Amino acid sequence: MKKALITGASGEIGTAIVECLRNEYEIYAHTFQKKDFLQTKFASEIQGGSIHIVKADLSISTGVADLLQQIPCVPDLLIYCAGKELYELFTDTSEHEYAKMLKLHVENPMKIVQQMLPSMIAKKYGNIILVSSVWGQVGASCEVLYATCKGAQQAFVKSLAKETAPSGIRVNAVAPGVVDTRMIRDFTEEEQKKLIEEIPMGRFAQPNEIAEVIRFLSSDLSSYMTGSVVTVSGGWQIP
Repeated sequence: MKKALITGASGEIGTAIVECLRNEYEIYAHTFQKKDFLQTKFASEIQGGSIHIVKADLSISTGVADLLQQIPCVPDLLIYCAGKELYELFTDTSEHEYAKMLKLHVENPMKIVQQMLPSMIAKKYGNIILVSSVWGQVGASCEVLYATCKGAQQAFVKSLAKETAPSGIRVNAVAPGVVDTRMIRDFTEEEQKKLIEEIPMGRFAQPNEIAEVIRFLSSDLSSYMTGSVVTVSGGWQIP
């Protein structure tokens, strides 16, 4: 069975990705704060050895080493879903927030990929998928740092895809719009209503709808796709 590393697996989108792929891959499911949740959610798969929980803080400098030392081999599939939003005025963004957001969204995913690439190149096979955001395509007021990080992810995907395609390695990204997760449920009912009114499909995405697009990108059905940023937004904020 092929092996996959899914970072941010305890988030709602990450968990949906694990559920989508658990019968197709042996999965290393990464989390930082919710190991107990994953152990309960996937108890039977963990007992059977098809899912392994790994813990690391990917917002700090040592996070990549902490993560990779728990994985005994380079996986066939890497899905980078770890991330967090930051909603505030750009003038209020602190040096600490800069460091953590850039580590989590840009520097550490690049470092993970960089360390995995030699093995993937030797095998002439690899599949890398980043979970980005529509804000990385169109920008976002009051989410300047977050949108900038997501835009950097998309530039990385497009550039790396050109470099690694001759080695049989595909690199793609998914750019979700508004997804019905814990984050959006922090909005007031009126704020949610206004958001829905802006979305042509008239509703938020469900986490499994993002996961199914990632399942497609992880499969041979998308074998000729690389360097793509797939927008999944219900028609909202189309770049």
